[in-house]
Amino acid sequence: MILASPSPLGVALGIATAAAYGITAATASRLTRSATQWLLGLAWLLHAATLALGLAGGQARFGFAPALSITAWLVLTVYAIESRLYPHLNVRRVLAALGAAAVLLAIAFPGTPLHVSASPWLPLHLALGIASYGLFAAAVIHAGLMGRAEKQIRQASAPADSGVPLLTLERLTFRFVAGGFVLLTATLLAGFLFSEVLYGTSVRAWKWDHKTVFSVLAWITFGVLLIGRARFGWRGRAATRVLYAGSVLLLLAYVGSRFVLEVVLHRAV
Repeated sequence: MILASPSPLGVALGIATAAAYGITAATASRLTRSATQWLLGLAWLLHAATLALGLAGGQARFGFAPALSITAWLVLTVYAIESRLYPHLNVRRVLAALGAAAVLLAIAFPGTPLHVSASPWLPLHLALGIASYGLFAAAVIHAGLMGRAEKQIRQASAPADSGVPLLTLERLTFRFVAGGFVLLTATLLAGFLFSEVLYGTSVRAWKWDHKTVFSVLAWITFGVLLIGRARFGWRGRAATRVLYAGSVLLLLAYVGSRFVLEVVLHRAV
């Protein structure tokens, strides 16, 4: 999320968004599906308004918490689309809780201004990277549902309650991985080939720092997962473990490095 300097209106809207998500998470088990969908839709709209307010004016800012906030919103957007195809997909409570946490983090840590020499194209580059975060996050959620369904089937203790057949969950998981891999590849290529255009000639953007190393390691991990799936039929727990490993590496790449810089070291970049 690219934000203007925190404003009272932005903070109030963010708190209202977090409250809407929190109410949804707290009442999801007691309300009907349609009521929960309505509450989650309201929270999603408030979240979108918070993002739009940030884009409307002021100096552009970026950071680990805004990145998580927009990732959460993208995952909810994917869910809104997917729920039309699979109306019994049962992840509303989890998504609402994640949305509330992400919005509160973005209020507490609104990020730092982008470098003054940055290109107007830099937000597009950042958007590509965060979009890949969103797709991989959706893949992780689906992999979690898949793992839970497999466990219930093995134990024969209760019917799988994800609301979507196991094979469908598996197919959706790898589609999200493939889409995220394409976007991550585009992000890395743009950073490698056009770093001076994006960040300005005074900034050596492509360097082998923690962010770059973890990003490349994540890219390799996801590439291995897709090749293993295509050539060797990887599936089940073996495939999800590789997915989780790649996702942790990707999380450490930007969110982890910026968290250390912003919160631990108190350094603006």
